[in-house]
Amino acid sequence: MRPLMGLAPRNLVRELLAGVTLLAIAVPLNIGYAQIAGLPATAGLYALIVPAAIYALTVSSRQLVASPDAAAAALVASSVGGLAAAGSKDYLTMALAQAIICGVLFLITAVFKLGFLANFLSKPILVGFVGGLALDILVSQIAKMLGVKINSGGEFVEKVGDLFSNIGTVNWWSVGISVVAVIVLMVGARIAKIVPWALIVLVLATIVVVTAHLEASGVAVLGKVDAGPPHLTWPVLTWVQWLNLMPSAIALLFVTMAEGLLVARSYGEKRGYATNPNQDLFAFGVANIASGATGGFTVGSSTSRTAAMDSSGSRTQLPSLVAAVGTLLLVIFGTALLADIPSPAIGAIVGVAVLPLLGIRDFAAMWKQDRFEFVIGAVCFLVTLFVGAIAGIAVSFVLALINLASRASKPAIDVLEADDNPHHSLLDSAPSGQETAPGVVVIRLAAPLFFANSTVFADAVKRAVRASDDPPVHDVVIDLESVTDVDITAAETMDALKEWLHDHHVALSYSRARLPLVTRMREIGIVDDETFYDTNREALTALVTAPPPAR
Repeated sequence: MRPLMGLAPRNLVRELLAGVTLLAIAVPLNIGYAQIAGLPATAGLYALIVPAAIYALTVSSRQLVASPDAAAAALVASSVGGLAAAGSKDYLTMALAQAIICGVLFLITAVFKLGFLANFLSKPILVGFVGGLALDILVSQIAKMLGVKINSGGEFVEKVGDLFSNIGTVNWWSVGISVVAVIVLMVGARIAKIVPWALIVLVLATIVVVTAHLEASGVAVLGKVDAGPPHLTWPVLTWVQWLNLMPSAIALLFVTMAEGLLVARSYGEKRGYATNPNQDLFAFGVANIASGATGGFTVGSSTSRTAAMDSSGSRTQLPSLVAAVGTLLLVIFGTALLADIPSPAIGAIVGVAVLPLLGIRDFAAMWKQDRFEFVIGAVCFLVTLFVGAIAGIAVSFVLALINLASRASKPAIDVLEADDNPHHSLLDSAPSGQETAPGVVVIRLAAPLFFANSTVFADAVKRAVRASDDPPVHDVVIDLESVTDVDITAAETMDALKEWLHDHHVALSYSRARLPLVTRMREIGIVDDETFYDTNREALTALVTAPPPAR
């Protein structure tokens, strides 16, 4: 896949205009996300230059926009904040190192094709985890919008406590700016999504603050932003400090991987082009290393900006390159324009951007669809919010494994009817007195046979044998059509089952097994001298007409 796939003379102007729109959206958001992460505004802006350009030239997705996002910013703040004081030189150095570690991990996943690990973060887990981060972010942005000072690097409970204890210090000019900004952003998005409302809000709010001298009335502003292009750097830390950043880098890896690959694939399917997950992981890797080496912080996928580019008609990565050039010009020549941006306006922009990430609609849908999955999402939400992002990821994986084991331990087990139609079966593990044919039970497991379900299947076979006394069962045929794999725990269980069947004078055979599965079964010792039949009908023809084994 060559760089800038899809770009042609006929869509060049449209892609350039989309790039201007992306620049207008990304600059205010990245400044806000840098503040959430406890980093200078330049860290957010630098992440839009070299990392974004490298990503655009190496990714397979034609539309996915790479940039720091709200979840990444909150993870940086919660993880690095526990290792260094926000605003200190060590804090910035660790944030850069974290991005580099994350990039190296992405490259490892790309080389070893480990993208499947992202599948462990199911939708309930992602909704709960990102929702917890979003609510934590929202509290900080509400404080900005009200002009109330809180410890933005503190835990959620501490932030809420600070907000309520300092509520008497509300700055009403800040509230007014915030209310107008929120109205413009929300109404504007309904009227015309293509318009860069965030930029309009920043420009108008800055003009009002400057002309009315509202800084003197207590309205906080962004302040001086260091000018100059990004330059190559390398974080110098001890090995212990590098190792301390590993858990948070792994958390960032999984969240970015899960969301990024999903969004890239969905837009590729929607617009009819192919994507390569391993190439996309490689692109995230080199982009994050570039970000950490040029003064930015961890780069993820921006769902909101990708959607905005799709709505604008963009179908290539050219807008990201246009935004990178525009941001470079801004940090070289235009940082003086940023100094008077009011913090309430930034808070309103970020607050409106993260509001959908709370996942209220998703939680409502999960409540209706599956209460257990709702509980998983809710637990991830609460752990992330009250314990921390790293604990949230750890609990998420444990819950994912529990959910997987729970579902795998309850496979569909059917006793088939004699006509050999796979759609005809007696469900619920052979109701009393039912057989496939006189003296024969053909039973099918619709899942891999492994540690979580092997005992359940063996018990179902025993119940099926016991269920019929007239005539008694003399043969059991296990239909292996839907069995794709067998593990050694299942092998032990099957050995015990064969002994039980032998003690009850029941012969065991198999049907419809794939050759790789038969090879696997022989390797781990499941198969002795059992017969394999190509079809269930063949098995029934042989076993029903044959005399039962001697008792």
